[in-house]
Amino acid sequence: MSVRQSLSIVELFLAAPAKSSLLSLAPLALALGQLGNSYVNGISPAVSIGFAAVMIGFAVVATRHHAAEHRLQRLEADLESEFRSTR
Repeated sequence: MSVRQSLSIVELFLAAPAKSSLLSLAPLALALGQLGNSYVNGISPAVSIGFAAVMIGFAVVATRHHAAEHRLQRLEADLESEFRSTR
């Protein structure tokens, strides 16, 4: 039976700060920038709200994928260290 361990976002940012920032914070900043841009320039809010929703969705999916990738690398490293210790 497998045991699921959750990976905190803080641990993910400590392990890979640049990649985590690019995948989670940058899309959110783009979404907020587009919302502000549409407000300042009088553009229809439907377009910028749609863009913001897509960017937020991308940030969620990309961060989850990054967390899964990090968990897999950590699992492989743990298995490798156990294998080396039993030899």
